[in-house]
Amino acid sequence: MRLWAEEAFGPVASVYRAADLDEALRIANGLDFGLGSAFWSNDDAEIDHAVRELQAGAVFVNGMTISYPELPFGGIKRSGYGRELSMEGIREFCNLKTVWVA
Repeated sequence: MRLWAEEAFGPVASVYRAADLDEALRIANGLDFGLGSAFWSNDDAEIDHAVRELQAGAVFVNGMTISYPELPFGGIKRSGYGRELSMEGIREFCNLKTVWVA
């Protein structure tokens, strides 16, 4: 399915069935993109495991992906480089210059 192999934006979703969390992580991490991810769980150990293992610039637990101005936002893999928003993000747009005069 074309939607599975591309980074889509808009009101769209591709749904896959996974036998367990590890298979779901393999499916999600098998993508070439990694902007944002969302998953739902009430199990603290499962949440810890998924947050550590998901290959995405943002991981949302029990909520949809959203950007807040006070939090850095950006992707990994083919979803881009660096971050925007927040203090960390603003630094991504700075060109620092070192000048040393002897």
